[in-house]
Amino acid sequence: MNGRAPSRTERESRLLQAFVQLADTLVDDYDVVDVLHLLVDHCVQLLDATAAGLMLSDQRGGLRVVAYTSAQTRMLELFQLQASEGPCLDCVHSGEPVLVGDLSAETLRWPKFAPLAIEEGFASVHAVPMRLRRETIGTLNLFRRETGLLGDEDLLVVRALADTATIGILQERAIRRSEVVTEQLQTALNSRVVIEQAKGVLAFAGNLEMEQAFNALRGYARNGGRRLADVARELVVGELRPEELLNSHRRPG
Repeated sequence: MNGRAPSRTERESRLLQAFVQLADTLVDDYDVVDVLHLLVDHCVQLLDATAAGLMLSDQRGGLRVVAYTSAQTRMLELFQLQASEGPCLDCVHSGEPVLVGDLSAETLRWPKFAPLAIEEGFASVHAVPMRLRRETIGTLNLFRRETGLLGDEDLLVVRALADTATIGILQERAIRRSEVVTEQLQTALNSRVVIEQAKGVLAFAGNLEMEQAFNALRGYARNGGRRLADVARELVVGELRPEELLNSHRRPG
């Protein structure tokens, strides 16, 4: 994390705000993708982590990258899927946390992933399952530039954040029938595709980095009280002009 470390009082205040913010989204018409981006953002702000990413099961035995704090994180998550190895895959398959304090000691375990992660500047990784009862629907992953394991308190926090987000996806009303669970997860995954397309449209139109484009898209949706995926679809099909969104985002509030 950049800058000075927050004091314990500041950290507790941020932690409370994180849970309140996540809890506020757990209503009938919450935006799943936005909830998951909030989750990874909070992990970097609250915990001793450099970056965070999140994968969800597509309910057909595969995994999809849904949220991440940087393009570098997304690349590492995607590489695990392509190489069929890594802490996130092990975490989902076992349903148990995978905590690695020194990636350099895991090159035999993950001969493709570990060297790439080290080359990208990461020294340790922690993967925590997103699990409800016996069903694991995804994994929340923290990447750190320093070696060593997270402290017990930080592990409790990341597990609690993952559990809260899991409940948000699989609310009691949505898990009475398995087909509803599949629909909820597939909606999140489909929304991710449209959002990536919209980011590309904005990045091209405004000559922006992809992360800047996402921040503009997300800010426009929030300022208008809109769902992120709905705004993205309008942008992709041409119902919303990129210039209109970018001008609104640049305009002082």
